[in-house]
Formats: sequence, C-alpha cells, structure tokens
Amino acid sequence: MPELQDIFRLHGDGWLNANRPPPHVWKAFHAIQDCRTAVLGGHADACDECGFVQVSYNSCRNRHCPKCQALAKERWVADREAELLPVQYFHVVFTLPEELNDIVIHNRKKMFGLLFAASAETLKALAKDPKRLGAEVGFTSILHTWGQNLMFHPHVHIVVPGGGLTPDGQWRGSRKKFFIPVKAMARLFRGKFMAALQKMRHEVRGLEDESTWLTTSNALYAKDWYVYCKRPFKTCLSVLKYLGRYTHRIAISNHRIVSIQNDTVSFKWRDYKNRSKEKVMALSAAEFVRRFALHILPPGFTKIRHYGFLAPAQKKKKLALCKKLTGVKAAASVKLSAADLMKKLTGRDVTLCPRCGVGHFTIVSDIPPPAAA
Repeated sequence: MPELQDIFRLHGDGWLNANRPPPHVWKAFHAIQDCRTAVLGGHADACDECGFVQVSYNSCRNRHCPKCQALAKERWVADREAELLPVQYFHVVFTLPEELNDIVIHNRKKMFGLLFAASAETLKALAKDPKRLGAEVGFTSILHTWGQNLMFHPHVHIVVPGGGLTPDGQWRGSRKKFFIPVKAMARLFRGKFMAALQKMRHEVRGLEDESTWLTTSNALYAKDWYVYCKRPFKTCLSVLKYLGRYTHRIAISNHRIVSIQNDTVSFKWRDYKNRSKEKVMALSAAEFVRRFALHILPPGFTKIRHYGFLAPAQKKKKLALCKKLTGVKAAASVKLSAADLMKKLTGRDVTLCPRCGVGHFTIVSDIPPPAAA
C-alpha cells in the first residue's frame, strides 16, 4: 500500500527546493523520508533458539511521521490511565474562524499559544462561576490544525471531567449533559481571544496597520465563533480510546492514502457537510505536499497541554485529592516496555522469532548510519 513516505521520496525534495520553507519543515520531510531505512542506522537481532538474524532500522521519532506515532501514543495513553476519575467526561472543541487562517499561518507560535490560552481561560472562568459549577476543573487540550481535506483548520479538542474542586476542597459533580452552555463558552472565548490579540497585534504579522486591524476585528466580532460540546463519554475506557485517537494523530495517516499515480495523490476523506460520507480526493502531488506542510508545527511547540488540577505544577497534590474524594483506590503504576506496548498495540510478541516460533530476539550488533560508518 502507498504511504506518506513514498509521496515524500517522490515529490518532497522537489517541493522543498521550489518553495524554500523554514528549516524545521525540511527536517520533518527528510525524517519521514528516512524513517526505518538504512539512512538512520539500526541493529541486528538474533534468535536465541535457532540463530535466525533479522535487521531492524531505526525510527525517525519525528512527531509528524505516521510510522512513529503508534508507540508514542500507547505510552502516553498508558500514563494517562492512572489519572482517570470515575466520573463523566466531556469533549469540547474550540475552533478559530477561517477569517483568521492567514494570520495564524504567518504567526503560528503566537496564534496557537493564544488559542490554547483563550480556550483554557474560558473553560476555567465559567466553571468557577457559582452560577455554573462553582469549582476548579482539570482538563487536557490537544491542538489540531487540519480538516479531513488537509486544509488549514486550527482548533483544540478538550477532554474535561464532569466536576471539580470547590474552594473548600470538596468535589462537586456536573449535570449530566454539561455544566457550561456552548453559547456562553463561544462568546467568552471570542472576547478573551480578541482582547489578547489586540494587546499583541503590533507583534503580529499582518495586523500592524490600524485600518487592517479595525477591518479584521470588526469582522471577527460580528461573527459567531464555534464551540462544540459532544455528548459525554460512556465510560472511562471510552475516554482512553478517544485520547488514543486524537493525541498523536497527524494530518493524514497511511491507511487513508489510496494511490500515487502520474504525479497525483488520491486519499480518503469524510465530508462532514454531507452526512460524513466517505469520499476520495485527488490532488496534484505538489498540492498534497503543500497542504501537509501547513500542519508541521513550530519547533519545540507543545501540542498537548494540561490545565487546572491536571496542570503539572498542581497535579500531584490536587489530582490525589480528586481521587480520594471520588473513591479512586491507590494503585501502583506499571511502566510497560516497548515490546509490551507493541504487544498491546498489535496483539503479537514482536520479540518472538518468526522462523522457529520458539526463540526470542536479542540485539547482537548495532548498524551505524552510512555517514557514521
């Protein structure tokens, strides 16, 4: 089956040379091209029973590579399992209007950071309101920048437990549906985002001119911003499955790529405007690569963030209190090896020799990359 790696090997360098993007885009492209090939080196494994030798090449570990996300996702989800509470969980989506797309593309780090901050502050402020929940919530926010057709569509997915800590240190659960109306969230989100954007607009490429700012801000204030709250997850297991689907997802996975023919890439996508019907889209290879490049994040940018009682600075103390108040029994966390995670992911023991089916592989030698040989 065709893969993203094949597309980049055939068309990636041509697009890079023609468009000269920033260094981190070059780095991501070449990492995907070289992933699990001799270019990155590897190691030789030998079966301790029959002596069969198998060569494995190293992964690139780039967060935009579809081959490298499965294991990273499983490890991350396993760590989150110990943080779950026996309460309802909700899924909230905050989306930026498409009128901001050009501004965001040219100011990614600033605008993505502002999207995180405005959505988090909105949720925290409304949850603390005594008229709503009157408690401090904890939640995980995940940045996505794409739609099904690979066009630019910046939004954050938020997973939030239905409840929080009151000022006197008690647990207060939410209503069954949700504790904050989406219209209230959308209005406050727009207000917080725009107020912060106004303060920093002189540092934002494309908004320095006063007349441009007035035109843009008037259009954005006149528009209803989109916030969506899905129905609550049925079980804690459902939350983990969701997190596994969304946290380490990239713009397009290999299973969606249908073909690469005559400089044309075809891939599957769901048309949400047409009852989520699955369709096939055909793009020129150059356009496909351009769209993928839109979603390569700035270097060092954190795309998964935790807030409230799940924030790193507060989690140890406050999450422990939440667990106690909701009746979670203390349990020792178990760190799984890479082989155990792969078995959980694929259902097979990757250390088992495929030839004899009895012995197990052990590393017998390293294979350096050609440049280091």
